[in-house]
Order: sequence, then structure tokens, then C-alpha cells
Amino acid sequence: MNNQALLDLLHQEVIPAIGCTEPMCVALCVARAKEQLGQEPETITVEVSKNIYKNAMAVGIPNTGMTGLPIAIALGATIGKSEYGLEVLRDTTPEAVAYAKTYMQRVPPKINIAYDAPDLLYVHAILSLNDGTTAESTIQGSHTGCSDTPVLINSLREVYDFALNVPVQDVQFLMDGAKMNMAAAEKSFMGNYGHGLGRLLHTVSTQHLTNGRPTQLSNIFGDTLFTKILCYTCGACDARMSGAMVSVMSNSGSGNQGISCSIPVYLYALEHNCDEEQTLRALTLSNLTVIYIKQSLGRLSALCGCVVAATGSAAGLTYLMGGLYDEVTYAIKNMIANISGMICDGAKPACALKVTSGVATAVLSASMAMNHSFAESTEGIVEDDIDRTIHNLTRIGHDGMCQTDDLIIDIMTNKN
Repeated sequence: MNNQALLDLLHQEVIPAIGCTEPMCVALCVARAKEQLGQEPETITVEVSKNIYKNAMAVGIPNTGMTGLPIAIALGATIGKSEYGLEVLRDTTPEAVAYAKTYMQRVPPKINIAYDAPDLLYVHAILSLNDGTTAESTIQGSHTGCSDTPVLINSLREVYDFALNVPVQDVQFLMDGAKMNMAAAEKSFMGNYGHGLGRLLHTVSTQHLTNGRPTQLSNIFGDTLFTKILCYTCGACDARMSGAMVSVMSNSGSGNQGISCSIPVYLYALEHNCDEEQTLRALTLSNLTVIYIKQSLGRLSALCGCVVAATGSAAGLTYLMGGLYDEVTYAIKNMIANISGMICDGAKPACALKVTSGVATAVLSASMAMNHSFAESTEGIVEDDIDRTIHNLTRIGHDGMCQTDDLIIDIMTNKN
């Protein structure tokens, strides 16, 4: 593949998003139908795939203090603008939320799970007026409704060579995205978001003395780069999963993936005074590794996206530590040997815990790789060939965990 095609792919897959991308995808679909209709609908029916439903059940909707699809649909039908893409609810204000709440009572949306949907990522919205006028919109395959990305990247080697040779001015937007994600983390430190894991770790790392003595937690974590990587990454996740009105730079349709593959790399580069070119090449390697893995895994699956995103981070961190292609492959093998079984049980505040586990493993995997310590082909799903190893992971997530996915959704929708 030529460099321009890979660059276009990066621009397509690394884009700003507000809130969890699954309810935003639904709001976007509704907003498109509303724009066709020309006015607020008087009935709304939305059909979603089980994976969209799973990821929208418990996640906060920005600036609303509410969770789930009904308020996202109501806002999509009232103030959503499709031109904003995954920032479709950018114009959400307290007044807009108040109106959407009354509108939702007047026009309660009907939400159906399409168990036989043609894609794991599927939304179909039907909006109508009392006079019978109807407008419909469908999003399938990707969160914005574009055709799902074809498998264009042939190998990790192609990703690595591109990252090391692309003109850095062409990937400057990745630095902007990393800073955007850092800002989301810093917002979380100032408020009460989710389970407050990022804020807790930030407090531990910056105020670690009580009466002149280290606190219990500071004795464990301390004011280290490792703690900073954990607190900033999960802090950004805390904010967006709990409904903060913050934009993050997503990757392959997921804000948490964008956060997890950028913040650890950015912070490591900052701490070690890496120059802009080194940082941009590491961010390119991290982001494009995620895209490569997601192309065979699929947008949504029972495999947690944090596994994939943290694998990208492991590659980027290894590069910044001075590793070459072999060391990058070692780091990825370590990741796949370690956390390949992490399930996705929907988007929610507790995703910050999984993000933290992922990036902690990324640091460990990169550090081991630089010591030429890595999982061998005799171990589990790891093979000598890195691309076969990656595809073993994605086969498990895409094909092998289908029944797991159904069971997860059954448990989530049938709690006492």
C-alpha cells in the first residue's frame, strides 16, 4: 500500500468524538432522519444491534446527568447536527437537556434490539409525523455510516515502515489528538466522574504525604511516570464514560481506544524529552497498529477494545524506548500472551478499570521487550510470525467469542 492510502486511513479512523460513540452513533442516525423530515418527529422507532445496545445501556450522555439511549435519541431529534459527526450532540446545553427531557416524555422513543442485524454495528431510525410523513436513516459497519474500512493494511511491517518514514507534518493531527485526550483527563481531576480512579491516582501522585509521612496508597503507587500514565489514561475514560462534555480523539470508532493508544505514548515522550518527530512517529505507530488489528477484529466484539488499544501503546512505547521492529513484535506478543481474554461487557464508568489494566500491561510488555523477553511460539496463541499471532487474537475475538457475546448481553439485560 502507498503512503497516501495509509495516511488517508489514519485521517478516516482517528477523529474527534464527544461521549461514548455507540449512543452518539444512534443520536447521529436520528439526527440524519430528523433533517430529512424537516421538523421534530412525533413518533420515533430505533432498531439497534445487540452490541450497540450493550454499549449504550450504562454510559453517561454528555451534559445530561443521564445514561442510556432514550435521552441520546431525544437530543438527536431536537438539537443533533449530523454535520458534527461523532460530536453530533456538541450543542447540548442545560436548556437543550431540559427541553429534551419533556420531549422524551411526549414522544417516548421505541427501542428494539435487532438480534438478526446485518452487522454488529447497526442502527436504523424511523421518524414520522402524525400525517404519515416518514423519514428513515441507517448506520451500518462504522459509527458514522461510511462503508466499513476494507482490510488495506497487509502486515505489521507495513505499519512500522510507514510510521518511521511518513513526513511528520502529515501526522501532526495525532499530536493534537493526544493533547485533546490529555485535556479530558485533566478535566476529570477537577470533578467527580465515574469511580474517580483517575482523580484518586492523580491525588496520590501529587499529594503523597500525610503529616510528613507517605500515605498508604503513595507507598504503593508513588509519584512516578507509571502512575501518571495510569491516572491520565483512566482519568480521560472516567470523564467521557460519565457524561462529561469533552471531546476526545477516537480510534476506529472508540474514544477509549483513542485515549489508550495516545496518552501513554505522549506522557512517556514528554517525561523523556523526546523531540516532536520521535513523538509523532511513536503516535503513528501506536494508532496505526490499533487500526490494523481492528480491521480483522471488527468494530464491535466481545473482546474489550482496551486490549487492542493498549497493544498499540505497547508498540509506540517500545519505539520510544529505543526498540526496533523486532522489539515491537516482542511487545505485541507479550500483550497477546497476557490480556487477550478481557471481555467487553458494555460501555460504562468501570471501563476505566479495564483501560488501566491495559496500559499497565503495555508498559510491562514494552519493558520486557526491550530486555528481549517475550512469549514464545510454544506458548498459547503466540506464533513466531507476528501477523499470524495478531490474527489468532482477532479470530478469537471475532469468531470464537460470539457465544460469549450473547451470554454477556443476556446477563446484562436480565439482571434482578
